[in-house]
Amino acid sequence: MALSSATSLRLEAAPPATIRLDRTVSPPEWALLERQLLVANTAACREYFGRYFDERGYLLCVERWGGDDGPDDAIENCNDWPILHALGANNVILQMYKKAWEGHLRQYTLAKTVEVPFARDGMYYKEFPVTFDWVHNGEGLTVFNLQGLSDPNDIRFGHRVRRFAGFYLNEDPGAPNYDPKHKIIRSLFNGSRGPLMRKATGLDWAGDPIEIANRFSLGHGERSYQEMVDHFKDYNDIVGDHPQNLLATSLALNAFMLTGQAKYRDWLFEYVDAWRKRTMDNKGIIPTNIGLDGTIGGATDGKWYGGVYGWAFTVVVPQTGALAHRNTHYLGHTGFTNAYLLSGDDKYLDVWRQQIKAINAQSKVIDGKRMTPRMYGDKGWYNFTPSPYSSGGFETWYHSMKDSDRSLFGGNGWVSYLDGKNPGYPSSALRGDLERIRSRVAGSRADTTTPDTRLADDPMKFNPASVSSLIQLMLGGIHPGHRGQALHARVRYFDPVTRRAGIPDGVAALVEKMDHSSVTLSLVNTDQLNTRTVVIQAGGYAEHQFTGLTRGDDSVELDSDTLRVQLAPGAGGRLVLAMKRYTNPPTMRFPWDRD
Repeated sequence: MALSSATSLRLEAAPPATIRLDRTVSPPEWALLERQLLVANTAACREYFGRYFDERGYLLCVERWGGDDGPDDAIENCNDWPILHALGANNVILQMYKKAWEGHLRQYTLAKTVEVPFARDGMYYKEFPVTFDWVHNGEGLTVFNLQGLSDPNDIRFGHRVRRFAGFYLNEDPGAPNYDPKHKIIRSLFNGSRGPLMRKATGLDWAGDPIEIANRFSLGHGERSYQEMVDHFKDYNDIVGDHPQNLLATSLALNAFMLTGQAKYRDWLFEYVDAWRKRTMDNKGIIPTNIGLDGTIGGATDGKWYGGVYGWAFTVVVPQTGALAHRNTHYLGHTGFTNAYLLSGDDKYLDVWRQQIKAINAQSKVIDGKRMTPRMYGDKGWYNFTPSPYSSGGFETWYHSMKDSDRSLFGGNGWVSYLDGKNPGYPSSALRGDLERIRSRVAGSRADTTTPDTRLADDPMKFNPASVSSLIQLMLGGIHPGHRGQALHARVRYFDPVTRRAGIPDGVAALVEKMDHSSVTLSLVNTDQLNTRTVVIQAGGYAEHQFTGLTRGDDSVELDSDTLRVQLAPGAGGRLVLAMKRYTNPPTMRFPWDRD
């Protein structure tokens, strides 16, 4: 079909649906800033890569195992580069982060511990962490898990997606991470060599002894190796399941989106549904330990709040003596949003919706202020803070688009803009990311570390990739975070001429409004000389379906997960796209590979 903007919109027989925008517009500020931000990101990432990576893709640092500084930190230095390329940045971004990923796998397969027992033959095995918690496993998979946005047909990527998911479907006899009878991942430590089925030690977490004084500056402020071990001295109770293991569902999600094979979807639903039931059985609060027998608190003396990173996990900071509350139950939210992406079933959102309400119901007035707890121990709720509990609240609203879910989170500048109340938000957000790039490049240029005085996470604070504003404004999406999560977006863009993911050169896009059944989108071709063609996809992974198009007073029906738009030189226009959300199985395949 073809749709023209010069006259009333009209349909023709042949797919794909196409609209031509011929009316010229003066490029708005937001459009020029978007294009500038893509260019600045690319230049800054080139400089950063040349400074911190060698010709093999190895990070120039001291290689270590551990929760303070380990393999996951090394590849995190390329966080957000896959999204940057998928937005439309130069292909050199894809080339660099793939080189870094290949180098990373080789570097940390060769890197071995001396004293930490399970990494003596390599910190990676079968190109995956041997066994560690999903705070760190997830961080180390952030780059890889998003490669499919731009490069789903890479053969090695496909092999790895299947292999990594297989570690949790028990397809590898050497990695029996999952118990299908009790529907649990059997330990907080899990990976390519299977679960660690004993209490963890400070050594397991901190890694081999290392010189600190006058050489390294550790992220947690430790001044000696002993303080590194002491940091983790209470990180013992890891046997049994924990909500953060739900991050592993992103591996099955990726495998399903790549292959379409039902086994990956079925496993994800089985595991998430088990956690949903446990949460409901625990009065709406997700428990932080499931024993090997499948019972809540079964490995922590019946305490649903027990275990490392549990509701009661408060430890002493060795160098200061202060208490630190390290409850990571919130990481389990990813499993429920993965299930929602696959199903569109509100029951997966309602788990977290009800938990937010249940925790906020425990608030009380302390010294004249309404306070809400964040921790739970033997004596009940504690660690009361002035703000309401809202973890996962914004995401719940984003997925549901229900007005009633707005109460689950606080003020948000982007949401205010979508409501028509913050018109300056696009320019300020884009300028903020430009400033972020400038600041990070300046920091890198002032960095005096050498490879032998640099830990893997040291360069991370200089990674210039800045995409948060582009995700919101171009895609109508939310930043996935850095724990291996999928990208949730209302639309994505592809270039049918160069056959790649990302918006074509010269084109800018702005999501102006969204509700549960439509998105309002402005497109501008800032190129004054050349026609550009862009394919708009409904959803980050084509999980949505376009059902109609309105431009001005003209409307037509659609029934497609894509829309092709041809923009004349300097042309632009506003489109209102009606859609059904979460109605298609999500896929990594590009539009022309599924037509």
